[in-house]
Amino acid sequence: MNTVQTHRAASHVTDAQQRFAPSLILLHWVIALAILAMLGIGLYMVGLPRGLPFKAALINFHKSLGMTVFLLVLVRIVVRLVVGRPAMPPMRAWQRAAARITQVLLYVAMIAMPLTGYLGSSFNTYGTRFWGVLLPKWGWDDKGLRELFFGIHEICAWIMIALVALHVAGALKHQLIDRDGLLSRIT
Repeated sequence: MNTVQTHRAASHVTDAQQRFAPSLILLHWVIALAILAMLGIGLYMVGLPRGLPFKAALINFHKSLGMTVFLLVLVRIVVRLVVGRPAMPPMRAWQRAAARITQVLLYVAMIAMPLTGYLGSSFNTYGTRFWGVLLPKWGWDDKGLRELFFGIHEICAWIMIALVALHVAGALKHQLIDRDGLLSRIT
């Protein structure tokens, strides 16, 4: 192998090592799109009047999609533990800290949101259907507990919106201002 081929091969290995595993890239984008859909559906359906058959169908779809996202997040955590993640590229300490904190909070929100939604649904008479299959209820019909969990669920949604906006803003900053190729690790 000549010097140019050796350099290209070494460069290719370095690029591959800095990218996330294909399974993590796929999970990232599927989860991201599903979360955006969940947030949009959630914001839309809370404004609908009670008693609409369409609203009931939308709520059941929201619950099923939310539980699917929850399961995908669990899979993502396991895959990330197994295959690891590439090292973060050089950046200022405050940027590294902001990225880590945002990522941790995103994972917390991705777990807390479906759990609080599921628990809120466990304290009503309807329960939760996962793509048509009735899941076990962990509670009884209790308006106070239902409102508590749905209140936490709503707070988590607003926190999730802020975190997603921060995450996207950070990625755009790296892509458009720093031009450090950070976004290419996950695309």
